[in-house]
Amino acid sequence: MSSIENPSEEKKYNKWIVILSIAIPVVVAVLFTVKIPNVEPLSFLPPIYATINAITALVLAIALWAIKQRKQKLHENLMKFAITLSVAFLAMYVAYHMTSDSTKFGGEGAIKYVYYFVLLTHILLSIVIIPFVLITYVRAITNNFERHKKIARITFPLWLYVAITGVIVYIMISPYYIH
Repeated sequence: MSSIENPSEEKKYNKWIVILSIAIPVVVAVLFTVKIPNVEPLSFLPPIYATINAITALVLAIALWAIKQRKQKLHENLMKFAITLSVAFLAMYVAYHMTSDSTKFGGEGAIKYVYYFVLLTHILLSIVIIPFVLITYVRAITNNFERHKKIARITFPLWLYVAITGVIVYIMISPYYIH
């Protein structure tokens, strides 16, 4: 990761962290209300973006192992890949919802409450994780490794939870998709 020693550069990153942390959830929420007319629903996307979530979880686990093995360059590359996967997931997720109606969960009884708990925590933490990932990344690229490690201890389990619960939500709702 490159070294950035200018404090004003770090402040510039902080502004971008705030902007992105607000803009991404707002843009996603707005795009959820947009339906592209006369477009074939992208119904093939949910298993793809669920797989991307699974790969993200695996990449995060390997990245943790890499840094514990002091393989810093491997860790860096894996984390950049995890961020890229998350961006790809988000793009596909939004594209799917802009072309398809939302799928209603059809389970009943206790499983319905489990599904909605997992879904709600997944959605809320997917919003919360944005500034955590960005701050963790900025601290790494500015070589502030002590502070990076400190926040990474929070970021890692949250991000891993979001990735894993994304797969769980897909598995639980997939029987109810209209094909």
